[in-house]
Order: sequence, then C-alpha cells, then structure tokens
Amino acid sequence: MSDPEITVVLADDHPVVRSGLRALLTSTPGITVVAEAVNGREAIQAVAALRPTVLLADIQMPELDGIDATRAVVAVAPGTAVLMLTMFEDDESVFAAVRAGARGYILKGADQEEILRAVRCVAEGGVIFGPRIARRVDSLLSSGPGAPNLPFPQLTEREREVLGLIATGLANPQICEKLHLAPKTVGNHISSIFAKLQVADRAQAIVRARDAGLGR
Repeated sequence: MSDPEITVVLADDHPVVRSGLRALLTSTPGITVVAEAVNGREAIQAVAALRPTVLLADIQMPELDGIDATRAVVAVAPGTAVLMLTMFEDDESVFAAVRAGARGYILKGADQEEILRAVRCVAEGGVIFGPRIARRVDSLLSSGPGAPNLPFPQLTEREREVLGLIATGLANPQICEKLHLAPKTVGNHISSIFAKLQVADRAQAIVRARDAGLGR
C-alpha cells in the first residue's frame, strides 16, 4: 500500500526560490504542490482553503511575515505542518518560529535531499531542524534571552498541556477524551514533544516533566 500523498503550499516572495522549490517537489513522487503564495496573508488563505499537509514558508515576507502566518495556520488548520525554509539562523528567529508552532526550521542553503527529508518528516508528524540549528535549540529555548518563565518554553501551549497529562500517568485514549482530540492529533503532539525535549520514550518524558513540576 502506497504512502498518502503529501500536499504542499509554497510561500515565498521570491519567484526564483518558489520556482526552484516547485521543480524539486513536483519531480518527487508522492509530493504535490497545490498552491503558491507571495506573502503571509496569501499563505493563510491557501492553507485554509486547501488544507495541505505542509506549508513550506519563508520568514521574511511582505504584508504578513512567516512567524505571524504560522500562528494563524496553527489556529485555523492544525493538521497542516509548518516548515520554515529561511536564510535567518539567529536565535530570535528560531525561537519565534518554534514558539509560533513551526514543526521544522531549515536554512535555504540546505541541499535538495535535506529539504525533501524535512518535508516528509513534518508531514509524518515529526519535528526537524537543520544541523546548524538543532544543536542549540534546546538550550536556547530553555534559557535564552526573552524565554518565558514556563517549563519547556519550546513547547506550544497544547503540547505542554499534553505533556502534563502524560506526567499524571494518563494513556493516549484518556488524553484524547480529556482534551477532545483525535488519536492522530494526540500522537502528533507526543511525537513533537519527544523531538523537542530530545527524549526517546514516554518514561523519559515523564521524568523530565515531573522534574519541571508538571503532573503533580
């Protein structure tokens, strides 16, 4: 049985960049580009209308940037994974993207295989960062300047809520019932939590959560 098709909306205000990405993605079996956007507002409209698997977006765009667009997409289409492809690798941009709900962050200098791997990863519910970004994400978001005084600020509010329930000992079906979420949605949240906290399994996540005061 073949894997489900990955549908993608491209959002970048540079025609050359969009053209290159479109050529790469459309030449790859199992991936279809369903729309393109030149700014954050168009990206939100396309995602709301088409509900793609992935929004592949730049950070710096006119009218509405990629960070604000990500927040809106997470709200209106939580089933769409946002992957940032950008030239910015400063701490502030990385922090803002992850806090907004982006599930991946890679640089425009990435090779084609890295881009395709990132698209597939977020489409399957995972979280991915380019090699130069991943090494410092955890420490940056845990203690960097401007980090909110919350446990695990790298997690979204919903992910922190799910982690708290895991820490109390609830199983996935109980979490689904309590939060009124579909099993796949809860599973995606848990995969994201494991990736962001760099833990291998539920037991490690519980230890980290309880050490931080969750689940008590």
